[in-house]
Amino acid sequence: MLPDDTYMARRLFLLGEWDAALAALGPDAEPELRAEIAVDRWFFRIEGHEEAEKAVEALDPASPTRHLLSGRLAYSRLLFRRDPRADDRATAEAGYRAAAESGDEKQRAWAEYHWAVLLDNIDEDAAGAVPLYESALTIATKTGDGLFESYIIRHLAPHKEPAVRIAMLRRSLHLRAALGARPQTVASQALLADSLPEDDPERAELMRTFRPGAEELRIGWLLSEN
Repeated sequence: MLPDDTYMARRLFLLGEWDAALAALGPDAEPELRAEIAVDRWFFRIEGHEEAEKAVEALDPASPTRHLLSGRLAYSRLLFRRDPRADDRATAEAGYRAAAESGDEKQRAWAEYHWAVLLDNIDEDAAGAVPLYESALTIATKTGDGLFESYIIRHLAPHKEPAVRIAMLRRSLHLRAALGARPQTVASQALLADSLPEDDPERAELMRTFRPGAEELRIGWLLSEN
């Protein structure tokens, strides 16, 4: 059974209540969970980078989680153009590569997924990204991890023909909603809306639905894009 503070932190984390999740953690809480929450808050809100970086640096240098989170921080600085560093591209790939070599199947799949996103969004290398997405998706579906699947198919969808793309984006949205992952659900609503024709009634409804959630959770990149 999880300690009460860890359970509460994980539930708040899923809801996008990052500040409350961090506050719920006691002094002896798992440092990897603290780092994961801090990095996630930075990614969605584009704030708290220094705290996130310190939390990651506090982890064991050999930890696969540290490698993965270091890669995510470097990637996000590049993606959002927030004080990117000269070595961020190399740092991100090195982190994902090290995490992928950890020996744990699920850890490797997450690393491959993030590596694919780096290739896709920074390098615009779809040929390199798609096989990594598909490899990670095999593990996500085999293990029944719906949240992980939702991440992968969200990014794999743009590489599919229109009908498959929309079906994958809807599945990603439904998986996230069913699991109560609120910030991810809001992000999926926004992406599905953006992928539908401008005169589609579903698009209009999604636009009305996701904006209040994005404002409440202060999801920086959704507010700046819309």
